[in-house]
Amino acid sequence: MNNQAESISSDFTFDWQSVAQQMLISRALDDLEEFTLVKEKKVLYQFSARGHDLAQILLGKILDAKKDAVSGYYRSRPLLLSIGISVEQCLQSTMMKAGGFSNGRDIGVVFNQPNHDGVCVLPMSGGVGAQYTPVAGWAQAVEFHNKYLENNEWNDAIGLVLGGDASVATNGFWSALTMATTLSLPMMFYIEDNGYGISVPSSFQTPGGNIVKNLESFKNLQIFSGDGTNPKETSELILQARHSVRELRQPTLLRLTVPRLSGHSAQDTQSYKSAERIAFEQQHDPLPKLERFLKKQGLLSNDRWDKMVSEAQQYVQKVCDQVEQQEKASPADIERFAFSEKNDQDQPILQTQGGILPSQPQFPPSSRDKSPEAGRINMVTAIRKTLDFELQHNNKMLLFGEDVGAKGGVHAVTLGLQEKFGDQRVFDTSLSEEGIIGRSLGLALAGLLPVPEIQFRKYADPAEEQFNDCGTMRWRTNNRFAAPMVVRMAGGYFGCGDPWHSQCAEVKWVHAIGWQLAMPSNAEDAVGLLRYALRDNNPTVFFEHRKMLDHIWARRPYPGDEYIIPFGVGKRILSGDRLTVVSWGGTVHMCQTAIENSGIQADLIDLRTLSPWDKDMVLQSVKNTGRCLIVHEDNISAGFGAEIAAVLAQEAFFYLDAPIERLATPDIGNPHDPVLMNAALPNPDKILEAIKNLDAI
Repeated sequence: MNNQAESISSDFTFDWQSVAQQMLISRALDDLEEFTLVKEKKVLYQFSARGHDLAQILLGKILDAKKDAVSGYYRSRPLLLSIGISVEQCLQSTMMKAGGFSNGRDIGVVFNQPNHDGVCVLPMSGGVGAQYTPVAGWAQAVEFHNKYLENNEWNDAIGLVLGGDASVATNGFWSALTMATTLSLPMMFYIEDNGYGISVPSSFQTPGGNIVKNLESFKNLQIFSGDGTNPKETSELILQARHSVRELRQPTLLRLTVPRLSGHSAQDTQSYKSAERIAFEQQHDPLPKLERFLKKQGLLSNDRWDKMVSEAQQYVQKVCDQVEQQEKASPADIERFAFSEKNDQDQPILQTQGGILPSQPQFPPSSRDKSPEAGRINMVTAIRKTLDFELQHNNKMLLFGEDVGAKGGVHAVTLGLQEKFGDQRVFDTSLSEEGIIGRSLGLALAGLLPVPEIQFRKYADPAEEQFNDCGTMRWRTNNRFAAPMVVRMAGGYFGCGDPWHSQCAEVKWVHAIGWQLAMPSNAEDAVGLLRYALRDNNPTVFFEHRKMLDHIWARRPYPGDEYIIPFGVGKRILSGDRLTVVSWGGTVHMCQTAIENSGIQADLIDLRTLSPWDKDMVLQSVKNTGRCLIVHEDNISAGFGAEIAAVLAQEAFFYLDAPIERLATPDIGNPHDPVLMNAALPNPDKILEAIKNLDAI
């Protein structure tokens, strides 16, 4: 650890005139928003960066490689100004104007900036600590582009993440720190320590209130710490950190103490701070220190400083006047870009950054026609064969998660794939679902195709913030960014149940913004749906039902390496005119058994995907039969069956000859004892009884 700034030999120098100019512009923006625009309700969210600004601006200057990336948080505007983001863009965002960073969709203090030829500003998150793991993913992508794909454009690139002292208590921080140090990633953590998380002192976030002291024994991490208000010390520490991460390619943490000279937000009165504390912070304002430093170095005269202050204020006001005249975003477009859109030629309207272009790589042909191989295989083998084929033909596809490497996955789906494709393409991760999905987000933004595995559905819950950030990304950046990925996730009942490994709860991913959801019931559909997901331009949850992975009913001939099933296309398994049964996943085979045992002619529809779902097929069937039974494994209250029932009640009401019926698990967990589990879940006998009752109405 380095507590004292030491000079190092470097060709890099700071343009102090530019630093001063951008710091004055940052202050003028803060003043204008906090004292005028917030009061006039022209800005609704305002977070002043006063006190944080000097260090951020200096830090932004070192981001000079073609494939650098940075992610900050709501107090990171000075760094953005430093890397060239315009004052107009900043005000367009905070004043909710058309264009800007989100077209008025996201709060104005979270920024993004696509860039393929300079520093890329990854979409910021409104959640504290959520910025860390995506930057770790970007840094891992840097190494993959360099070493595996041998792309020289990525040679010197780094990932930089900004966070406050409160964020060091989050799962995201520790998960990213684990990734960066165990994988030796070119990633820099910048912790701007102002002593408070809103009103909570930093001593509540980490023992002793100093994260550096707690990381002294952390392996494979270069640490620098000091005063972020002293221009000389700050610049030297930043240069040392730059040397460590840029030239030595080492994970690096830089902690600088800075004052927060305003409240947490414009509405914060700071009543929790003593008068002595506020006076202490004002004494450590970096702006007067910068003025004295520049004058002492002979870089600035008194008259020039005063003129620069005036020019910054006038410039910011002039830009504000121009932005005020600009149009607001149109409400007519507010529903666009929840998912990828296609043009008249059925080609995707691509996001500016993230994911792989359809022409790169060139995917092999696909077809909805089958070329079945002899014999029947289970779903485990079908998924493995599909992953194998797609890994062969897409060198930017990465398969990873806990135990997916040497072990081949706890469900044996990835068995042998690491041996075949190497540990850069198929690899194990640390035990953090936040890290798995956050890493995936960063990898996708860097142009790779991540295929992470979550071992069991319940284990996805700690990663919910990253799922949300990924799914909403296309919409909240107005199609500037998207992070296509395929998250393989196991769940559902098995030989027994339990509340931790046997949960479905699939409706959460239907409700989640921007996520597709596939739930195949058999090996053939698993092949077609997985291939579609791996070549699509949206984030997808691919649900691998535990029982169906090796269920005899689910075994099918392998349909061929070209077989593909578009999402939103259901499958009619049985045909009849007495009633319609709709199901998916692990209950489809039960429904087929029940219908065949009933002797009643019924339509059996396997939806196969729930987001999107084949509404037209279900409506057409119900209009023909007049009766509908919906069967699913998830809990009945607010399960996806309720959505189907609501659509039928609205769009097929006059065709119904009987009430819409649902059969699902009661609002309890999945019991462990097989007898109790069978009593709680739908089963063929319950389904048969429901079919007979509905048919008799």
